[in-house]
Amino acid sequence: MSQVAAERPRLDPQIAEDVLLVGRVRAGDRDAFAELFDRHAPVVLGLLVRILGSRPEAEEVLQEVFLQAWRQADRYDPARSTPRGWLLVLARSRALDLVRSRESRKRRESETSVAPDVAPVGTESLEERERQQQVSSALGTLPSEQRRCIELAFFEGLTHTQIAHRLEAPLGTVKSRIHLGMSKLRQVLSAP
Repeated sequence: MSQVAAERPRLDPQIAEDVLLVGRVRAGDRDAFAELFDRHAPVVLGLLVRILGSRPEAEEVLQEVFLQAWRQADRYDPARSTPRGWLLVLARSRALDLVRSRESRKRRESETSVAPDVAPVGTESLEERERQQQVSSALGTLPSEQRRCIELAFFEGLTHTQIAHRLEAPLGTVKSRIHLGMSKLRQVLSAP
């Protein structure tokens, strides 16, 4: 045996099996996917529960993580991480997106609850309500994909990348949908 072969670190047999499983998942092998899930779901679920603080939410995100792993098995690179490490990174990313979305929603709700108890008297409140109705009506004219992207961006405060992740759509598609939707909204809202 050569000196180089002796110095090369040996891959843990469990990790080697996992790498082979991911390769089989990439080829569409459902049995390999089930085995990968059985091996790693408990650890991934533990991480998700720690981040989210809610087992039901963690179980839902767990399903999303493994669905993403099934769909994107071709993106796994054994040179960068172990299959377990890859799954944990996917889980952490999804969980943090959910936490950020939750915090953004709480901020918006607290900002609206700070509003005065009594609506202002005069034309300003009437004009504001009329403008909200116009915007709501204009949103209704958009195709559902464009409307959903705009709602996630402006009402939930998500970034384009977060929207692409949530909708499992390419980032360029999300940006195009928002751009086209905003153009149409401008046209509708500027019409007399």
